[in-house]
Amino acid sequence: MSLQPLAARYASWLGLSAEDTADTSDEDPGQVRAMPVVLRIERGDPPGRTPLLEAAAAAALAVCLDPRSEPEGEWHEPVSAWIDGRIRKVARRARGAHWKAVQDLPGVTITVDGAQARALLPGLVSETPKEIARLQISGSELPADEPGPPPEAVPLLLLNPAVTMTVGKAAAQVGHATMILAALLDPGQLAGWEAQGYRCAVRTATSAEWRDLHPGEDPEHAWRERQVIAVRDAGFTEVDPGTVTVLAHWR
Repeated sequence: MSLQPLAARYASWLGLSAEDTADTSDEDPGQVRAMPVVLRIERGDPPGRTPLLEAAAAAALAVCLDPRSEPEGEWHEPVSAWIDGRIRKVARRARGAHWKAVQDLPGVTITVDGAQARALLPGLVSETPKEIARLQISGSELPADEPGPPPEAVPLLLLNPAVTMTVGKAAAQVGHATMILAALLDPGQLAGWEAQGYRCAVRTATSAEWRDLHPGEDPEHAWRERQVIAVRDAGFTEVDPGTVTVLAHWR
């Protein structure tokens, strides 16, 4: 599985410190890799925030687990090179002709309740295709919505209620969450999730939910007993290094 290096890195034991995640002193800037995640946000008919995040979360994982990302596949080299390093995603917004243009680039588009996100093949930031580089990173904010209770049959991704994130930042974080979650599942669980199109439910946690599910100082116990993992941000944008942005709950 293409996510195996991620499993090995995080399962020992999902306690990566803020210093480890944020230290980039050993990186060659010319070798920094990222996965572009393009969010379709039309001016006249913008999507709901929650379904857009759910689409982004599923799309990022779908690229990683696509057959083309397996050892004999055409995507294997760029996907494995990215997963072996620091997992960066850069979310950008597109509409109209710009959205249509990115469909010609290698990746996977997911639609959830009319909202669309396309995760693209990761690559060197210095070699970002012009179709992507011209898209804006900022200005992707959408108003909060009220999605209702999450369905029971899909994983639950809970956003930190104490942290404010733009929809672009949140899209990257829920994409991290689905990847880490998938890396820790057994083959049967993963096959079942694949059959659902990697659907998930994204919600903002209540303070009580966050407190009850947070792994605290024992992430291994949280996973083995409750199947909960935490996403810690490296702090490159918007939040401080080591901030837990998302709790992912396999249910």
